[in-house]
Amino acid sequence: MFYKMRHICILLLALIPVCGRSQTGITCTDTVAARVMMGAYDPAAYLASVVIDHPDAISAGIRNNVSPDSLHAYLDVLRSFRNRNTGSDTTSPTRGIGAARRWIYTKFQQFSAANENRLRPSYLQFDKTLCSITRHRNVLAVLPGSDTTDKAVIVIEAHMDSRCTDLCDTACVAEGMEDNGSGTALVIELARVMSRYSYKHTIVFMTTTSEEQGLDGAQAFVNYAQLHNIKIRAVMNNDVIGGIICGHTSSPPGCPFFKHIDSTQVRLFSSGGFNSFHKGLSRFIKLEYKEMQRPFVSVPMTVSIMTPEDRTGRGGDHIPFRMAGFTAMRFTSANEAGDANVTSGTYEDRQHTSGDSLGADTDLDGSLDEYFVDFNYLARNTVINANAAAMAAIGPRTPNFTLTTTGGNLRITLTAETGYPQYRVGVRTTTFDWDSVYTLSGGPTVFDIPLSATGNHIVSIASVDDRGVESLFSRELQVVVTPAGVGSAPYIPRPIELMQNKPNPADEATMIGVLVNNKVAYKDAYISIRDLNGREVQCTPISLTEGMNEIIYDHGYNMSGTYMYSLVIDGRVIDSKRMVFAN
Repeated sequence: MFYKMRHICILLLALIPVCGRSQTGITCTDTVAARVMMGAYDPAAYLASVVIDHPDAISAGIRNNVSPDSLHAYLDVLRSFRNRNTGSDTTSPTRGIGAARRWIYTKFQQFSAANENRLRPSYLQFDKTLCSITRHRNVLAVLPGSDTTDKAVIVIEAHMDSRCTDLCDTACVAEGMEDNGSGTALVIELARVMSRYSYKHTIVFMTTTSEEQGLDGAQAFVNYAQLHNIKIRAVMNNDVIGGIICGHTSSPPGCPFFKHIDSTQVRLFSSGGFNSFHKGLSRFIKLEYKEMQRPFVSVPMTVSIMTPEDRTGRGGDHIPFRMAGFTAMRFTSANEAGDANVTSGTYEDRQHTSGDSLGADTDLDGSLDEYFVDFNYLARNTVINANAAAMAAIGPRTPNFTLTTTGGNLRITLTAETGYPQYRVGVRTTTFDWDSVYTLSGGPTVFDIPLSATGNHIVSIASVDDRGVESLFSRELQVVVTPAGVGSAPYIPRPIELMQNKPNPADEATMIGVLVNNKVAYKDAYISIRDLNGREVQCTPISLTEGMNEIIYDHGYNMSGTYMYSLVIDGRVIDSKRMVFAN
């Protein structure tokens, strides 16, 4: 039933910082590291005398060698620099961003010396006026891969800069332990542990500067990669990854109540919904942890694939990579000590203040006895990062396929990268995680998978090599199956279909999709969301290009209820569906 609706819809924009391209003089200070990232090197020159490249050995080595004590030690040094603001001192040996980046560089040199000098430390230098400083440096450690056929690198990164309330305050104490000493320590530890092993793909360990001023360090690497045609296979950004305590506030989604503790969950934020390679990377990370680490650990982690790209109104270093077309995601702890709204006048939390310290001396004996960063929790997140990055770095090529239905089955036909011993097929319906992951024997190029239900089925596929390592998963394809379409009359799609939201039931946020099967002419289209009393709570414009078009509705944490959402085109309600929020 179509009916007319008169409405003015206002576009709401997330308050996410966007970097400019006004950087100049972007240079990698180590020419060897630069050549390695470009794939212009001889892999034999970096071959380890004892090659350890089996997935089981790497996975076990990561699990057994990531050390909470090492992470603690790194954080103790990082806090000693007192203020790592982008505009802070660059010449002092003991204070400021300059001392911090030189110390990180020295650690990378030490790890390289312990591993036959295979790790190449470098700075990525760029010029831009930020907080009165004109020249800035990221710190890199480049581990050359053994195969330059593909030339795509994997980036594990975190920002090393810290801040207080004022964006350019260089006089305050800004230890920045959760934001983002925790991520910096994680990257340093991964350079230490992962450089013992050999990978097909080059891995870049990077700590960036000027995240707080606008993601400039990440943007500089993106600009450098584009300028020098550096292919990037995956980016794993770590930001606010070591704390476990809720503040009075936090940026949704997260933190159910003040002082809530969560030391067994990590959130994976990434952009998009259907056919998002960023969401696909998050699913891959979760799968690798579930199958390779979780069965062996004493404290299992819950890996949560989040709907939005980042917390509401916030942003991180993965965003410039995504905007440039590179696959990227963000790791963030389950709980945060604040929403960074330090100008509100009622802000009581630690994030973006001098209170973002390693801990408190509650008995005033001169030693910390209450820690705000949980080193064991940080170590568990470090293992999840390392395991996924390692498997992506040694895995085979990603296949491609076509998707149809036949006789109550999904039919998958391989069109590229045939001949692998096995393939894995991920199928999802109502969430951003797979409902099932099927393992199929290689040989044939056509596979049939029984349908367990009607509705929308979204499918991606990975190849599996002879050591059992899967590739990153392919693009997603989808079919919509109705009861009449299973074993009887074929389903005939409508020109425009409003899809069921994902996930449903939802927590803080959900994705609403519109599938356009045939291009239509229209002037105005939007999604209207109403409560069961008919009161509109949000309306968001949507573009209707061929294929899947999606918007995010952020309902907020710790809220519940049933809502109706409608697709409205040129004043006509095309279709409506129900969605449920249950916290």
